Amino acid sequence: MTYRKLGRNTGQRRALLRSITTSLIKYGRIETTEQKAKELKSIVEKMISLGKQGDLHARRLAESYLMDESVVKDLFDNVSKKYADRPGGYTRMIRVGSRRGDAASMVIVELV
Repeated sequence: MTYRKLGRNTGQRRALLRSITTSLIKYGRIETTEQKAKELKSIVEKMISLGKQGDLHARRLAESYLMDESVVKDLFDNVSKKYADRPGGYTRMIRVGSRRGDAASMVIVELV
């Protein structure tokens, strides 16, 4: 399996992905770079699938990854119910152009 390193070492990359995953589930919509969004997509899909399972083991796995317990509660109570009949594809990426400072391509990632 190949993945994007995002110019960071392992610990920083894991912390970044945990943080933006928590933010996306909490707010429903975030703006980030395209490369981060592509990595984020697979993680959010897995988290919502855990929410759809709904058992104790899935909840503990989600709590070990997400950084806020209230987000885990919201994931299992509200977000997973919203996607109960949907087999996948929970996120949408909308390109918004490039960032002024370094011309990185920016996207808005939102839950469908």
